[in-house]
Amino acid sequence: MAEEEDVLFQRFAKIFIGCLAAVTSGMMYALYLSAYHERKFWFSNRQELEREITFQGDSAVYYSFYKDMLKAPSFERGVYELTHNNKTVSLKTINAVQQMSLYPELIASVLYQATGSNEIIEPMYFYIGIVFGLQGIYVTALFVTSWLMSGTWLAGMLTVAWFTINRVDTTRIEYSIPLRENWALPYFACQVAALTGYLKSNLNTYAERFCYLLMSASTYTFMMMWEYSHYLLFLQAVSLFLLDIFTVEQGDKIHEVYKIYIFSLFLGYLLQFENPALLVSPLLSFVSALMLTKCLQLNVKKGTFVAKIMKVINFYLECTLPVTLNMIIKMFVPHTENEHMLEFLEVKFGLNMTKNFTVNWLLCQESLQTPSQDFFLRLTQSSLLPFYILVLIICLLSMMQVIFRRLNGKSLKETVTIEDGRIGERPEIIYHIIHTILLGSLAMVLEGLKYIWTPYVCMLAAFGVCSPELWMTLFKWLRLRTVHPILLALILSMAVPTIIGLSLWKEFFPRLMTELTELQEFYDPDTVELMTWIKRQAPVAAVFAGSPQLMGAIKLCTGWVVTSLPLYNDDDLLMRNENIYQIYSKRSAEDIYKILTSYKANYLIVEDAICNEVATVRGCRVKDLLDIANGHVVFEEDDKLTYSKYGRFCHEVKINYSPYVNYFTRVYWNRSYFVYKINTVISFQS
Repeated sequence: MAEEEDVLFQRFAKIFIGCLAAVTSGMMYALYLSAYHERKFWFSNRQELEREITFQGDSAVYYSFYKDMLKAPSFERGVYELTHNNKTVSLKTINAVQQMSLYPELIASVLYQATGSNEIIEPMYFYIGIVFGLQGIYVTALFVTSWLMSGTWLAGMLTVAWFTINRVDTTRIEYSIPLRENWALPYFACQVAALTGYLKSNLNTYAERFCYLLMSASTYTFMMMWEYSHYLLFLQAVSLFLLDIFTVEQGDKIHEVYKIYIFSLFLGYLLQFENPALLVSPLLSFVSALMLTKCLQLNVKKGTFVAKIMKVINFYLECTLPVTLNMIIKMFVPHTENEHMLEFLEVKFGLNMTKNFTVNWLLCQESLQTPSQDFFLRLTQSSLLPFYILVLIICLLSMMQVIFRRLNGKSLKETVTIEDGRIGERPEIIYHIIHTILLGSLAMVLEGLKYIWTPYVCMLAAFGVCSPELWMTLFKWLRLRTVHPILLALILSMAVPTIIGLSLWKEFFPRLMTELTELQEFYDPDTVELMTWIKRQAPVAAVFAGSPQLMGAIKLCTGWVVTSLPLYNDDDLLMRNENIYQIYSKRSAEDIYKILTSYKANYLIVEDAICNEVATVRGCRVKDLLDIANGHVVFEEDDKLTYSKYGRFCHEVKINYSPYVNYFTRVYWNRSYFVYKINTVISFQS
């Protein structure tokens, strides 16, 4: 009895210390982000306008709607104005909540007012505080996932260390706080942690039920926070489908996860104003087809010829039915295909070439290019990549052994012990290996996906070096006899992460402390002057035209109506962006005037940084892409060069001569920006 009490006490102490370490790690990371953000932008010493300018591009648009919600007389009125918004983009009424996934802003505004925080803290600090808090939850979830897989919270500590050191490649939080991924990925990490626990073989009923409920809640929340969440869940569903093929025992659990997907999709569809993107998503078609296939399965005696034929038929249905179902759904559900994204994928994979400005502009975005060598160099310098590759190879080879064992008709053990040396037999390990390979394959094509893949690289590498089972699997292959393999595996599972941790502490901890002690300064006086002029001098009903990134800042800082926004999930907005960008092309003053007046613009802002841009990537300057689209440069050998008889508009309009002065009157300028009033009455006097 005393021995049982000792075992229970040790187990409780281990769980308590691990949970304490996980929560502490998350809190410390959130505080670190807050301190770093303060040092980088000198945030507390800034005026409100200067703080808002730190939100750039689409981040500015998201935060601007949070401000609008706080200004609304009531929550209901605020939601109505966002869902019927005609005060953001000229000549366009949008459902901003659906189109931009503004549920984070709705929740933040409700919490701010309901908790009485308006008497304690400024709205901006409350907003960024929530995001930093979510990042702490993100780190805690990764900690727990690694702990569940390895059995030791030491793996969680190493995960957090690698995640923080490789912060440049694990998160974009320091550059763009309001991004949808910064709100959504913490919930996905919680879902993955719950799924990892749920897939474990030796789980008791209460723990399994808790994991299922947590997984359900986090899956739905993740889907509501990010418009692209269902694509990431589709990859997860593919991983679970492959796991189902390799392990018969987990079939029922996996189909329970499929039910969570379907429930979340339909509930999301209803609460996202009947968003058709969720119904035509590959996730719904794939999961529905797999569940339908399972219903069609017949109880046939194993090993017979009929059973083998049925397996082939089922596999054929599982591969073809999702595509067929998706095509049928698209026939009956009204939806808009993003033609630019489809063309982008064709060009990206070398299946086509195009002169289209939007497609070529997307190809030039850093997040949509292949990862640079610096990315792999950074991961190698922190020792993350070598250990990840080692862990991946061992787990993958062990997994292949399991597959061959199944193909040969050998049964798998229900519970795998350290002595067995078969780490690839554990279902949660198989899932993570498949998932990280799929994510890694996509991250090798699109650099932006590294922010999803790299955190799981940290988690998987930390789990591997801290897992006695992984070392035991390696020793089984090496047939180690000089030292007791189990003892050596236990020693290495503690010694290796300790050595890694000490080396990381020695090399990277001083750098992290330097980041917090050095006072950086974000100083953009030209933009501050521009926003101040707009608020003081421009009419309230004025409409501004310019680059999408600048329009996002104007929307946030002034609240004035703009002609375009830096959002790329809407074909109409993409077309607007291309048309407005023509101010940097070799087009006539009359052409530019017609384009701008078609959007009811009153003011035009020309940015010197774009007009005189020096690109780091060849052929990726905005003006170069416009010249290609307009046929003013040779794109292919067979092309005919069409010389423009007009100079570049952004240069010519600054000279103030006819016909430019007939259409545009300069009303403000500084070193970076030139503001022109678009004349309503045109004089053609020279």
